Amino acid sequence: MVKKNEIVELLIEDIEFPNRAVGYIDDQKIIIKDGIANQKVKARITKKRKNKIEGTILEVVEHSPIEIPPRCKHFGTCGGCTYQNIPYQRQLDMKATQVKKLLDNVGIKDYCFLGISPSPLEYEYRNKMEFSFGDEIKGGPLTLGMHKKGKFYEIVTTDECAIVDEDFTHILKTVLKYFQDKKIAHYHKISHQGVLRHLVIRKAYSTGQILINLVTTSQQEFELQEFKEMLLNLPLSGKIMGILHTLNDSVADVVQSDKTEILYGQDYILEKILGLFFKISSFSFFQTNSLGAEKLYSIVRDFTGSTKDQIIFDLYCGTGTIAQIMAPVAKKVFGIEIVEEAMEAARENVALNELDNCEFIAGDVMEKVSELTLQPDLIILDPPRAGIHPKAIHKIINFTPKQFIYVSCNPKSLTNDLPIFVERGYKVIKVQCMDMFPHTPHVETIVLIEKK
Repeated sequence: MVKKNEIVELLIEDIEFPNRAVGYIDDQKIIIKDGIANQKVKARITKKRKNKIEGTILEVVEHSPIEIPPRCKHFGTCGGCTYQNIPYQRQLDMKATQVKKLLDNVGIKDYCFLGISPSPLEYEYRNKMEFSFGDEIKGGPLTLGMHKKGKFYEIVTTDECAIVDEDFTHILKTVLKYFQDKKIAHYHKISHQGVLRHLVIRKAYSTGQILINLVTTSQQEFELQEFKEMLLNLPLSGKIMGILHTLNDSVADVVQSDKTEILYGQDYILEKILGLFFKISSFSFFQTNSLGAEKLYSIVRDFTGSTKDQIIFDLYCGTGTIAQIMAPVAKKVFGIEIVEEAMEAARENVALNELDNCEFIAGDVMEKVSELTLQPDLIILDPPRAGIHPKAIHKIINFTPKQFIYVSCNPKSLTNDLPIFVERGYKVIKVQCMDMFPHTPHVETIVLIEKK
């Protein structure tokens, strides 16, 4: 029997969702993060409970035959990517297999599994990055980038990140050098002292528009005219539409606003998806892979079939992207979202796209769904990672539409919810995965559910 803190050597035999490498010692299942199938690793046992043993890789003793050199120099140090050392087609096969296995394990049967659709871009696909200021070693020079793998405090300067285009890294390098020269301190998460917190960059793929947001505390006032002019003079392939300065004195390590000032231009950019324009602010939710989003929403639209003269509910609708994409082929679309700012953005986008058959309600789906009185033909669900709230799911099913489309960013919560639909007289017809996040464990899953 293995013991906690024991160092063991084992062969990784499988990868379970999400990013859980599995090996065995004396028929005991060991779960290890960040391994690859057919690697032989030396690992330390970090947790041992009655039915669960976990470990951490100390050394790769033998590499897997499928391993390839990662494209990014930060891979392995930065915590942003997991699978750059696996060929992309292998990543796709692995994700599709994981989702299929999860569905089968909860008894979902007799459905058409359509596999996985790849991201149109394997690299340079992200349209948003939240870079953090910090240091890589305590008291070391200022860094700007991503959290070091498995660490909360250490920040790695990701100045050659492979999943964003060159404008992101050009801006990052310039901003980092500017504040290094100015000797302005980063915000320390323990002492809660310091100034620099985050640099948020968004770039629309279709328009090339760029929005930059510098997030600091209010502990030190400093002149940002020179900072603004420096950014505007950068030779970028895209165009800077707005430069913002956000004050955030919260102790939580999240990007939020106590006050936001526009230093230049406007506080949003425009992205075009399937012929519709969407205003994206620094704080609004939008899929981080624009070309992938087009494929994702195309799958949703294909799954629905003809929706002419139909009533559609779009629950957990965010900024109403799916609702607006469905609106031109529907009679009426109602969206519900708990984030008020997202609803404001949705209404602005509806006006921008001249759609007159979309209506949005701000509030918790669990409460607000009761306010919808019309009978829907189709309900689209795109819940957060935790899935549909247990108290809301039955209220939603009580509408008894002919179809549901469930868009899931977490296959585990999806497999918690689908059996409830089956128990209530629905059947899973078809499932397709969409890889929105190459080189990471994450995957989107689209499910068509119909009333028996």
